[in-house]
Amino acid sequence: MQVFALGINHHTAPLDIREQVAFDPAQLAQALHDLVRGRPVREAAILSTCNRTELYCATTEPAAAIHWLAEYHALSARRIDPYLYQHPQKDAVRHMFRVASGLDSMVLGEPQILGQMKQAARVAEEAGTLGTLLNKLFQRTFAVAKEVRSTTAIGANIVSMAAAAVHLSERIFERLADQSVLFIGAGEMIELCAAHFSGGKPKRLTIANRTPERARPIAERFGGDVLRLDEVAERLADYDIVVSCTASALPILGLGMVERALKARRHRPMVMVDLAVPRDIEAEVGQLDDVFLYTLDDLGQIVESGQESRQAAIVDAEEIITHRVDDFLHWMESRETVPIIRALRDTADRARRHELEHALKLLQRGDDPVQVLDALSKGLTNKLLHPPTQALNLAEGAERNEVAQVIARIWHLNSEK
Repeated sequence: MQVFALGINHHTAPLDIREQVAFDPAQLAQALHDLVRGRPVREAAILSTCNRTELYCATTEPAAAIHWLAEYHALSARRIDPYLYQHPQKDAVRHMFRVASGLDSMVLGEPQILGQMKQAARVAEEAGTLGTLLNKLFQRTFAVAKEVRSTTAIGANIVSMAAAAVHLSERIFERLADQSVLFIGAGEMIELCAAHFSGGKPKRLTIANRTPERARPIAERFGGDVLRLDEVAERLADYDIVVSCTASALPILGLGMVERALKARRHRPMVMVDLAVPRDIEAEVGQLDDVFLYTLDDLGQIVESGQESRQAAIVDAEEIITHRVDDFLHWMESRETVPIIRALRDTADRARRHELEHALKLLQRGDDPVQVLDALSKGLTNKLLHPPTQALNLAEGAERNEVAQVIARIWHLNSEK
């Protein structure tokens, strides 16, 4: 059984490929059950975010997980193979440590991915697909990420996706205070974006969601109002900036809806930021003259320039990760000796109980305690030394020398003495 990781991310695949292999959060538990059912995959967890989809498995046949990913999304293997990366054992452990620490993120050092990995572990645990091996690996992963963030400057001056969205908006509108901002969705990313935009004190801030009750706490926190998702079409023209991030499988804002809004605005410009995978805003909207549409990939290019100050911290972080990878692999190797250690202790304990029972009978008979204890110690010593002594006596030639060296190493013997 080995740890194995595979997936695609913003480094290896464009947005239109990433959205084809993204998982619906509501279907993750069922997907995990499907992955481990009838396949040589004993344990599994799935991480699916805007920038990556990754499978972490404990399996004897990694190819089974690769085939399943393509089948689940009704894709041919040839469609995703060029964008897929695979990490066996040591590389898989290192990859998970790097991802959780923010070293593999679009925004170097961003903390959001750690929360997303914790959520992936929780879903797998609730689904019953997180066994001893992956559970231990996730716990080590979280500990390593904490160590990296607390002992290096990898998280200093983080330029988040939310901050990048504000930066892009300010390129078009000089003052956020004069603009109305609409957020579609009520998840963590929308809350982060609302926090960043509220710093510019926009004229109006609105949260639109399918369930207004979920949107209301965010709106109240930032002094905004709430809109039902089915009201967006008729109210879209009221907003200068639109930021969308939902889990919808279909676009929320279509070309026709945006065209009608622009006409009502008399073609005053709009900034639209699509942070969703799959996309919430139809790609054709970006071709409209008065719309400045930005996707996750666009934001990635913007934030790249803000990462220079954190480059020096990468060396320190990678060194920590290298040591922690070795520690985890040592733990994995030690698990292989657990059965023999258990058997060795059971054998020794049987010998102990046998000698103890014999000694108690002698004491009950009235024998001298000193002689009984002496006999107990000799009997126990003989039983424990019999197996290695017999192995040494029965060995011949080169094997005898090997057995002798092993016994000397175990018992810390110096043959010269």
